[in-house]
Amino acid sequence: MENPLPANVPKETGNDGGGNSCLSCGVPLNSSKRRYCSIDCRQRLRRKLNLRTGLLRALNTRYATFYITEHAIVLDVMLFDASDIFSFIFARTPGRQPAEDFSRLADRLGNAWWAERRQTRKKYLASRHVLEKAVRGHVKSGSVTPQVAKNPLVTGASLIHLQLKKSDLDSSDLEKRIKSAYRLQAKRHHPDMGGDSKDFRKIRLAYEELIRWSENPVFSKRRGFPDKWFYSGYTHQWVQPTPSRQ
Repeated sequence: MENPLPANVPKETGNDGGGNSCLSCGVPLNSSKRRYCSIDCRQRLRRKLNLRTGLLRALNTRYATFYITEHAIVLDVMLFDASDIFSFIFARTPGRQPAEDFSRLADRLGNAWWAERRQTRKKYLASRHVLEKAVRGHVKSGSVTPQVAKNPLVTGASLIHLQLKKSDLDSSDLEKRIKSAYRLQAKRHHPDMGGDSKDFRKIRLAYEELIRWSENPVFSKRRGFPDKWFYSGYTHQWVQPTPSRQ
C-alpha cells in the first residue's frame, strides 16, 4: 500500500471480472448469483466505508464508487465543482481483505490532506494535493448518473412458497401466474391430499400477499451502480451495489 498502481493499469468494472467473488472481501464464491460470502462480511465493509467519509466531504465529493478487481482496489471520485473523475487505484495486499486495504487507503489520503492543510492553512490546496495522487479522467457533464434500482416490496418467502421468481413479478399476466402457482402448490400440500396444514397455511398467506401486490405494485428505490459501492455527497452515506442488469 505504499505506492499506487501505475496510471495505465487496466481497470475492470466490478469485482474480479467474473461476478463470482465476494464484493466485500474478494474471496471466491461457489455461485455466480451470490454477491457476498456472508451478511456479516457485507456489513463490515459498509461500516468501514461509512466511518471514513471525512475525506470525501473535505474534497466536496458529489459521487464516489468503491470496487475491487483481481489485483487492485479502486476509489473513483467525482466532485461537485468538476467534470473529471479522480481514480485512486492501489494494489491489493496479499492476505489482506479489500475492506482493510480501503481503510489504509482512506487513512493515508486523509493524513496527506491534513498534513497539507496544516502546512498551507488552505483547504483547497490540501484537496488539490490529494487529487494529484489520482488518475484523472475527463467525462462529459451529466454523463455519470447513478442508476435507480427498483425492488418489489414483497417477501422472498412468498415467492419461495409458490415457487415463483422475482422476474415473474414483471410479467404482464402476473395474476394468472400467481393463481396457477397457487393451485399447483395447493394440490401438493392441502391437508385433504395428505399435506401438512402449516405448509398449506404459508402457501395461502403467500398467495394472498402476492395477489394484493399485483393489484397495487409497490417498490423500494435505491440509487447506485452495479458491482460498485456508491457514495452520495447529498446523503454522505455509502450503499451497496445495485443488482446487475441482465
